[in-house]
Amino acid sequence: MTEREPKDTHTDLDERLRRFRDKQDVAAGRIDNPESRTGGIGFAMRIGTELVAALVIGVGVGLLLDGWLGTKPWFMLVFFVLGSAAGIFNVYRVVQNQGGAIGYRSGQRLTSEDANIDRDGE
Repeated sequence: MTEREPKDTHTDLDERLRRFRDKQDVAAGRIDNPESRTGGIGFAMRIGTELVAALVIGVGVGLLLDGWLGTKPWFMLVFFVLGSAAGIFNVYRVVQNQGGAIGYRSGQRLTSEDANIDRDGE
């Protein structure tokens, strides 16, 4: 029984170290995260949606105000510019947080506590 314990302990330790190193490599960007391989299309769709939604809301508010106040193109033009600025700001905000998770700042590194390495191996 004592002969099997060291082998199991070493195998368990090797497996835990491999998982930890893989998570560090993914966090550092040295290897691709398997979950984010199809994320490029989703990311592009999100950017497009953010921009278009801000423009549509801006133009819609401008047209409603123009119809209500009788100032035909002016509010639509003003809110088109405001919607464009809001859309560009939203896209900038999304791109700056690319790969980030809730609670992580840009450039924050993964630690051993984040990798959930414990005695259970989970």
